[in-house]
Amino acid sequence: MATSSLLVLLAYGVLIVLASLAGGLVPLLVRLTHQRMQLALSFVAGAMLGVGILHLGPHAFFELRSIDAVASWTLIGFLAMFFIERFFAFHHHDISEADAHEHHAGCELEHHHAAPMSASGAVIGLSLHGLADGLALAASVQAEAAHGDGFRLVGLATFLVILLHKPFDSLTLGTLLAAGGWSPRARHWFNAYFALLAPAGALLLLAGFAAPGAGSHYWLGVALAFSAGTFLCIASSDLLPELQFHQHDRGKLSVALLFGIAAAWAIGLAEGTGHGHSHEAPGHSHEQHDHDHGQGYEHPHEH
Repeated sequence: MATSSLLVLLAYGVLIVLASLAGGLVPLLVRLTHQRMQLALSFVAGAMLGVGILHLGPHAFFELRSIDAVASWTLIGFLAMFFIERFFAFHHHDISEADAHEHHAGCELEHHHAAPMSASGAVIGLSLHGLADGLALAASVQAEAAHGDGFRLVGLATFLVILLHKPFDSLTLGTLLAAGGWSPRARHWFNAYFALLAPAGALLLLAGFAAPGAGSHYWLGVALAFSAGTFLCIASSDLLPELQFHQHDRGKLSVALLFGIAAAWAIGLAEGTGHGHSHEAPGHSHEQHDHDHGQGYEHPHEH
């Protein structure tokens, strides 16, 4: 494991922990409105959508050299996160307002009729979600570090998306635990545990990805494609309920979504990669891979 990659990941981890802890304190300190929450969430979901498609997907193909493999593992990642959300019902980023707009009258029951069950489900679901974030961050850092020269902020796009999304997850956890009757002290402990999951998981997984081995690049590509699928699922679950159930602020929310996607694209330009990976991997030619979708995996790098 390169020292520079480890230092970058440690810095990312500290910031993610702080963002997560801050999100858990939001219900105790401020009162948010539904509109502000949804505008912020639309922007973050757009950024997550852009990172999944424009960053993680291309990096996965660069490692796997197979469109079929990337598509398959992306689908597996999407379904894995979908079933986590389906059975643990943790991903509800909304707030309760006594004087809220008209949409709350129709969805109050939807968000709160199963609060005690959702609290325990949120702990399990968000724990798995945190580990998935750690996987995405470790894979991004390792993939970009392996193909870059000198010190740079590897995995920046993935880190920023996780950083921006963490407060929403912590807010969800704190709100559901409060609705389930948990004490403030217990909520703080759970929030601290959740805050540490992604960075701790990322550090452990980075060590595994950096270990030499014949299949290391393959599994790195798998992790990137899988993470792209989880990002697509999370972004969809943030966007679709608002699209389906509410008609307010459609223009503002759409603009926020587009700004998020544009931010993900701009980060790619700032990183100087373009994420097209037009540079050729060692030992591979364009002719070899033009129609190689159905063939087995070949090791793309020699170190």
